[in-house]
Amino acid sequence: MNYQEEFEDLFQLVLKEGASDLHITVGRHPTLRFDGNLVELVKKTITTPEIADAFVSFILTPEQKKTFLDSKELDFSYPFKDIARFRTNVFFQRGFPGVAMRLIPTKIRTFKELNLPDILASFCDRPQGFLLVVGPTGHGKTTTLASMVDYINHSRTEHIITIEDPIEYLFTSDRSIVDQREVGIDTKNFPAALRSMFREDVDVGMVGEMRDTETIATAVTAAETGHLILSSLHTNNAAQSIDRIIDSFEASQQNQIRAQLSSSLIGIVSQRLVPRVSGGLIPAVEIMVANSAVRNLIRENKIHEIDLVIETSSESGMMSLNRSLVDLVRRGEISMESAVNFSLNPSELKVFLRK
Repeated sequence: MNYQEEFEDLFQLVLKEGASDLHITVGRHPTLRFDGNLVELVKKTITTPEIADAFVSFILTPEQKKTFLDSKELDFSYPFKDIARFRTNVFFQRGFPGVAMRLIPTKIRTFKELNLPDILASFCDRPQGFLLVVGPTGHGKTTTLASMVDYINHSRTEHIITIEDPIEYLFTSDRSIVDQREVGIDTKNFPAALRSMFREDVDVGMVGEMRDTETIATAVTAAETGHLILSSLHTNNAAQSIDRIIDSFEASQQNQIRAQLSSSLIGIVSQRLVPRVSGGLIPAVEIMVANSAVRNLIRENKIHEIDLVIETSSESGMMSLNRSLVDLVRRGEISMESAVNFSLNPSELKVFLRK
């Protein structure tokens, strides 16, 4: 087998067929993901340990391979012939290497192209504050963050610094200067890079993911001190995101972080990518705007009441996930079954659909 030709053909198939992911697992045919569903390439050879080893050697540099063998897993971006980039994770399973690769589109799409609400632009127009994009893994958080950064890049004259692990979308500086820093290559870790931002004349910071208490604390402080900070969390909705942030701190520090969040938070966007009736995926979004009611609830530790504020504050630009799903059903974009499957409160959703 000519490994180079075989592997390059797999990457070409991802691009040609419009797949989002490629999986290499010993004992299985190479597998692509389309609109959330996995499809085996049964005409391709079943992956043997030798093929898996060759694939890993093909996509890793010698330095990366050493790191991978030492740590048993590795995140990185893989460029394919300057025509595509893949966010890649290599790992071991049952003693054999496995690979998961997600295609990163070369074009950064606008809010309109992504079917995202216009209020995201008003969030990005703010000179300072803390803005979160949340949702489960694989539901477009990185793509939405990239769209936000590029909107600022084209509309404002700012110094933007992104901290990513790994770098995914590549930005071309326009009205703004966009500097992208990759953890492990350009900086040791997220907290160190965030602290350095204060000395780098930064206006806007994008933190790919908030993984630990120190990163969260530094990001919130940066938002308080005159910077616009964008980041993501693996949480289900706005209320859970605020709880997750506060609960990550010791009890003695929670009153302080509540006060900081209540003053610095701009909004939280929670999204799900739902299968479209016509094919493809479309986002259903919950929008929480940090108005005076939300800020008071955060300060008073009444986070459980935020869902009600979102539901009753559409005039402020807020939207619950169920309202978004109902709107998509009524527009014929998604099926009722999909709406129920993606709802966090299906019984409420069914009541809305009957109205």
